[in-house]
Amino acid sequence: MTRLAADLARLAGQDALREGAEYLHDSTEMQGLAGQAEAVVAPPDVAALQAVVAWCYERGIAMVPRGGGTGFAGGAVPQGGVVVSLERLDRVRGLDPEAWRVHVEAGVTTGRLHRLARESGLYFPPDPGASEQSQIGGNLACNAGGPHSFKYGVTRDWVTGVEAVIGGGELVRFGGATRKDVAAYDLRSVLCGSEGTLGFITAAWLKLIPMPESQIPLVAGYPSTAAGVAALRRVYGFGLRASVLEYLDAGAVAASAAAFPGGLPEGTRFLVISEADGDPAGAHTLAAGLTEALEEGALRVDTVDTPAGRRDLWRWRDGVSFAVRSVRGGKMSEDVAVPFDRLEAALEVCEEAGRQVDLPTCSWGHAGDGNLHATFLIDAADKNQVARAARGAELIFAGVLELGGTVTGEHGLGLVKRHQLARQLGPEEMRLMLAVKAAFDPRNLFNPGKKVVVGSS
Repeated sequence: MTRLAADLARLAGQDALREGAEYLHDSTEMQGLAGQAEAVVAPPDVAALQAVVAWCYERGIAMVPRGGGTGFAGGAVPQGGVVVSLERLDRVRGLDPEAWRVHVEAGVTTGRLHRLARESGLYFPPDPGASEQSQIGGNLACNAGGPHSFKYGVTRDWVTGVEAVIGGGELVRFGGATRKDVAAYDLRSVLCGSEGTLGFITAAWLKLIPMPESQIPLVAGYPSTAAGVAALRRVYGFGLRASVLEYLDAGAVAASAAAFPGGLPEGTRFLVISEADGDPAGAHTLAAGLTEALEEGALRVDTVDTPAGRRDLWRWRDGVSFAVRSVRGGKMSEDVAVPFDRLEAALEVCEEAGRQVDLPTCSWGHAGDGNLHATFLIDAADKNQVARAARGAELIFAGVLELGGTVTGEHGLGLVKRHQLARQLGPEEMRLMLAVKAAFDPRNLFNPGKKVVVGSS
């Protein structure tokens, strides 16, 4: 045992020490992104976490927060220092169904929270995927979204309070159970999306809502991107507040169509998935309106009206990423977003980037939010293909910024895109971002080199 490990064991307990490569990478592993750390520790409670943070901060030791390790930006990949896993902070501090709220620690998984809510007849809409692995602390740190964000927003929209450990081991709380509070600067929202660069989120107070009585998905296949995007525009134009508005382009459809429940119409080159929810009468009325908006130019519009069918559909949707990866054994996806009315132009940017680096591309994502998962299909063992995909990603970033978009819609910047923020923001905006970082973390020890790179401008 190293001296560092012995000191961490003294602070957090011998059983807090962890070993294994799974703590050194996240879902960017196929890009060859793997880290190294001097030690890994999983404190059993907030007090032990405070002790670890204070000890490391005093000695200038960098700390990398770890949730479920499902991120796509390398945010949890260590470049030295100590990995601090929050997996053991998994207590439900309070569930109050009558007040539609829950108070949970950072290590509670997304799936567990969904079940807790559902068992009380309530609903927590954010679902970034990998629900049995992703943890609430990581969801907050990346401000994760998911398919239902079109109607219900991203994780930040469901947070009324955040507890965190910051530099020196101090425990701070911004907000709480109160649903309305504008007394202070909104540092609660600053922590949501901070990717562990300002401190360690330890717990959150979250809003819940009554579970919609009816949820009716609709699936529409189109012969072209233009026809599919036109249908998406009609949903907006008709003023239909669907809970879901997803898309898959031709490449994503080709990769995943074989597993689609019941099969897709021949010639489908663009797929739209929508969903109507609410009380039974309202949901059916909305589903009828969505059908009218989607059916023009469609090969077919199907309504999924059984619980089993809905479950099968979303299980298939969750597997699209794996289906795409299986085509060539690997993929590099870039999470970008544009104003909704520039979606078709963004799809063209992705296709052109693939042509320029001579790699097949596809995309899918949250059409209602203009959020694309622009993907290069690669052999992950081929370093040349990995390098070409990285060059292609730079083309995509430049293209979406020209369209008024952003280099990340929900995955965060992490290590992979850490230099992109200065490309998106101006000098004054970057100065303010760095000032926020310095206020929370003056020694730059919380997840250094991620998101906001100290020294950039």
